[in-house]
Amino acid sequence: MTAPKRPAGGESAFQIETILGGRRMRRNRRTDWSRRLVRENTLTVDDLIWPLFVTEGENVTEPVPSMPGVFRHSVDRIADQARIAADLGIPAIALFPNTDPARRDPEGSEALNPANLVCRACREIRDADLPLGIVTDVALDPYTSHGHDGLMDGETILNDETVSQLVEQSLLQAEAGSNIIAPSDMMDGRIGAIRAALDANGFDDVQIMSYAAKYASAFYGPFRDAVGTNATLIGDKRTYQMDPANTDEALHEVELDIAEGADMVMIKPGLPYLDIIRRVKDTFVRPTFAYQVSGEYAMIQAAAQNGWLDGERAMLESLMAFKRAGADGVLTYFAVDVARKLTGKS
Repeated sequence: MTAPKRPAGGESAFQIETILGGRRMRRNRRTDWSRRLVRENTLTVDDLIWPLFVTEGENVTEPVPSMPGVFRHSVDRIADQARIAADLGIPAIALFPNTDPARRDPEGSEALNPANLVCRACREIRDADLPLGIVTDVALDPYTSHGHDGLMDGETILNDETVSQLVEQSLLQAEAGSNIIAPSDMMDGRIGAIRAALDANGFDDVQIMSYAAKYASAFYGPFRDAVGTNATLIGDKRTYQMDPANTDEALHEVELDIAEGADMVMIKPGLPYLDIIRRVKDTFVRPTFAYQVSGEYAMIQAAAQNGWLDGERAMLESLMAFKRAGADGVLTYFAVDVARKLTGKS
């Protein structure tokens, strides 16, 4: 038997080569072209949904202090923002209102106003005839004086009464031009009720992206600043949003929403719940989305501004984590920055 040829490098190199048996994982990492060739997951512009905040007034663009680089835009400017997304090839935007406190009441009546911020913004974008989808949030918290997602009797959230109002809200948004209704309230049975109402009223092509597993998280603070609910929220949302300790419960929630007619499901927040994304995707093999929420965005931005990490690399790495976990797309405030990076467009 011929003895194996000893590689240059002496006895230690020979021992390593013998141990590895020729299996050197680093060969595929040596060059950029090789890394790209064997890459398991790819982030593209098609994976992005850009959340936008709408506010009252005219010609308004105002910063959200707790979310560097994020702004609230008045309705007359929202189509311009949507056009930026469309020009970059971003498939969809998601609208969230910063409702005037004077228009908020315990019943969230403004949610049923056909001329509320979201409905007006939908019409502006629809009239601009842009090649992108409009996702609209269905919940009462931007419209209630107590900051909760549902109607209340004392300190108790009224599930079924809330669902009835969410159905009306969904119909108004669909009529205004929403392409994807996205219920974020976590009330039981709302997906089935909304689907039935949409179909019965001629909106059978309107999709539903359910916030199927939405956790009672500490990462929502900057978002609540952006929509003005931090100042109004009484108590917390743990009686309807999910316990961060639970994973099996998320699968039950997703299963129910799919059975009720959800076209797509979402997990929120994102990075702290990558395990949920993976379990949901593996179990149901349905279009699965993640929301990289305001707190996740703000942490990366704050650390980057302080020079504690490379913001661009952290942004891209965090989004790749969603793809690796099984997400088909991500709602992220980084959407435009990422799209510009990926496409080379300004």
